[in-house]
Amino acid sequence: MLLASSFLAVFAPCSSPTLAATGGADEMAGYLLVDTEKVPEEFNAGFSLYAAAWPLLAQYPGHNFQTGLFGTWMHAQYEGEPPKDLYSDIEGGLGWWRDTRFPTETPKFIMGGVAVNFSEIANGPAHGAGDWDRPRGLYGVAQLSPWLLFPIDGLDLARGTCGELFGYGYLPLPLVEARKDSQGKELGSADNCWTLFLNTKSFKGPVCFFTPYFWAHSAIVEPKYAGLLLDKRPSAPNKAFQMETQWVPAAVETDAKNETYARVAPTSFPLNADDKTVVLHRLTSYKKAALWDAVKAWFDGGPPASGTLDPAGAWLQKVRSGGGSTWRIYAESTPKEQRATLDWKSFATPKALDEFSYGYEWSTELVQRAGKLATLPEYYKLRVEGEKRQWIAAEAREVPASTGLQKLKFDPPHEEAQPPYETPSAAKSCWKSPGPVAGPFTARLRDGSVVTYSWYRFADQPALLNCGLSKAERERMQTLVEKLHRNWTKEREYLAPPTRGKLAELDPAQIVRPPQGLEIGYVPIATRQEHAPVLRR
Repeated sequence: MLLASSFLAVFAPCSSPTLAATGGADEMAGYLLVDTEKVPEEFNAGFSLYAAAWPLLAQYPGHNFQTGLFGTWMHAQYEGEPPKDLYSDIEGGLGWWRDTRFPTETPKFIMGGVAVNFSEIANGPAHGAGDWDRPRGLYGVAQLSPWLLFPIDGLDLARGTCGELFGYGYLPLPLVEARKDSQGKELGSADNCWTLFLNTKSFKGPVCFFTPYFWAHSAIVEPKYAGLLLDKRPSAPNKAFQMETQWVPAAVETDAKNETYARVAPTSFPLNADDKTVVLHRLTSYKKAALWDAVKAWFDGGPPASGTLDPAGAWLQKVRSGGGSTWRIYAESTPKEQRATLDWKSFATPKALDEFSYGYEWSTELVQRAGKLATLPEYYKLRVEGEKRQWIAAEAREVPASTGLQKLKFDPPHEEAQPPYETPSAAKSCWKSPGPVAGPFTARLRDGSVVTYSWYRFADQPALLNCGLSKAERERMQTLVEKLHRNWTKEREYLAPPTRGKLAELDPAQIVRPPQGLEIGYVPIATRQEHAPVLRR
């Protein structure tokens, strides 16, 4: 998902030719593809991975910017062909999104629960699709950790992050009992609580989870989806690992000879000590034996589960030196069939840097090195050979001055400050009744925002009051979570650690300590996030 924090409200107007000043809407977009081995189908109880986090662009280019870093899409597993016309998964990850309200050059992390065909989206506690009058995912994620505050805008990484590995994954926890009728047939929500686990320098362990109701609600609205979603289904172990880029600023111009050139905002990848780039590490899929079985036995009265993923229930997926790129440069008006791809492999070689680490080697001639970053070519010439159209890297001196591309500057545009995130304040709302037991408190993040949060009893947090559970079911969850809070601390190892590189660090303002007397069974919930007032010295 560095450099100095970006305060959108104080960007100065551009004083020299810029992409914004020329009215350009050109872009670079597409996918970077990863080649992996196949995983046995029985490893269908979640996944984990380590993804490199770094500043893709030297300057945040405005709210049209949208790109993830490397990650994956976890869909439900089916016997035989998957259902037609049904899209639902867990995605998200590290990146920048158009609705990110407090962006910087450093990526953020969001969850990404997608209900049937994007009818609802949950990105974290109090973050998702819709508004509070019609919440379409805003209540889809429940907070679990008492030590990590999850800002509404997404988890903030420490400034200066550049190539460190961000460990995360989703595993089911048996926090909810599947409902059954008198014949033992399951009814309503099943018991998959897909839980986000992190492994970072400053925090380790479970953070929050998608409520089963987030998925099951789609089946309530449309019964044909019953039993087809992640509330009941296991996870498909064979996933696509890619980097999805929707918009990086670019400019395309044609000279007097009718030859076409392009320039892209400086785009960089992190370098390690041996001048190579690692983007993914330790892609792992799990059986229920890795975690679920021990936790279920514990919750049923057995000894405490350690929380450490059992390697006997894990499949460490090998990577291969393949993959490629579908990145294209084009003007918005360019027909899709004429959108030319970059000659990616002329300057980037996809590599298995070891059997569990995927990344790149870079051309020594076309890719510039500076500090911890390798910067890709900025200039390209369009080569047309019959039906084939491709952008070939060029030197700045090879681009005719008449195109104006050399004078172009990709300065940040002037943008108005984004509005705050606000949660309901009515006295009778679920945010106030029964409401928090302590707070409000504030945390000032390095993205230039202030998060207001309060402490709620776990079972009384708004997400759980909106997930179709009875009071008895929520109280059972409360008892189980108190067990977790007593035994699973933020310093313990849960995911297997990386065998290369360093762990990324979270913005330390998100690491919180429960108030005295609220250490067990209470969680921090963000209720507002807004631009921080400028501190004057």
